[in-house]
Amino acid sequence: MVQPCARCGARWAVQTTPMHWCPRCRGVLLSPAPIDAPAERRNYRWVARRPGQRTRRSSASSRPGPPVETPRYTQMPRWGLSDQRIVPAAERRRPLGAFAERVDTLLVATAAVFAFACLAELGRYGILLRNRTRLVNPLLLTVSDYLLYLSALLGLGVALAAALGMLGWLIETRRVAYQRSGRRDPRSVRTLGLGCLIPVVNLVWPGVFLMETVTVSAPDRPADPRVLRAIRIWWCAWVFGGIVAAAALLWRTADSLQAKADGVMFTAFTDATAVGVALLTLWLMRMIEGRDLFGHNRIARRWVMAVDPRVPVIEPVYPGGAANTNRLGSASSTERGAVDTGAVEDQDDDSSAMNREHEEVVAK
Repeated sequence: MVQPCARCGARWAVQTTPMHWCPRCRGVLLSPAPIDAPAERRNYRWVARRPGQRTRRSSASSRPGPPVETPRYTQMPRWGLSDQRIVPAAERRRPLGAFAERVDTLLVATAAVFAFACLAELGRYGILLRNRTRLVNPLLLTVSDYLLYLSALLGLGVALAAALGMLGWLIETRRVAYQRSGRRDPRSVRTLGLGCLIPVVNLVWPGVFLMETVTVSAPDRPADPRVLRAIRIWWCAWVFGGIVAAAALLWRTADSLQAKADGVMFTAFTDATAVGVALLTLWLMRMIEGRDLFGHNRIARRWVMAVDPRVPVIEPVYPGGAANTNRLGSASSTERGAVDTGAVEDQDDDSSAMNREHEEVVAK
């Protein structure tokens, strides 16, 4: 049972006898009623008044207006603050996000296309070897030409898309790494893009950007040496692949037939190098993310040295009757040994007696 205050609206629990005045504002307390009692069980009603109407007094000179019905509520008001629907903030659009989300697929596609180009170059070299002694069917030569052109165009397009995807992945990875350390990436998106996409320049700066990313990811502890080693391996392969690609382009300017034939083989080697670089790039990206080449999370393994004690702490427990059997077996073996020893001694005595008899017969 509670008593509501007519002035401040506070509710006071009825302990023994009802009170008349509110301890807080000294207002009149209404009659006791159960908390949240319906209107029919109360002997008072809630009246709605305009704000300030209780303190404002009507002047004596004002003429009373027509009687107006006092607004009232049939039950206790239960309204609250209006709950506005929370509209989620628009997610910040990531640079090259469409390519970054598909970077794994693009790298695998790049490796597959360059592997196909390598096979096409090897097939072209086989046609050249056959053409040294025999005529080649023009249809076969046409098919080889189209395969080479198709693989070259596909390789160029997929490699460019993979480069954009890796650039978007690098931007997002650096942003997350610097955000964890409470800082902002000092290098702008334009700087990262120019350092990764401009030829010759992109042989140096991608490795620097990756080293910065791994270093800032662990400011309070040294970076993972496996990830640093993976970056160095990828960096060397990346520079080697760029040098091989430049050499393959220069080789195409040769005039002699033998140089052109050798250029076909060198182009096949360049395509194989591109396959290796694409797979190394995928491996490096997943190493930085804490995964292996197949995309599975790496499990930390800790090697602990375990040394057995020199003396067993607990005496070995034999099954029932095994100890007695061992004792009896050892005793029987001892007896057998004693018997065998006695038998050997008896044989020696007999042999010595026979020798003495033989000597006596000879002497006679």
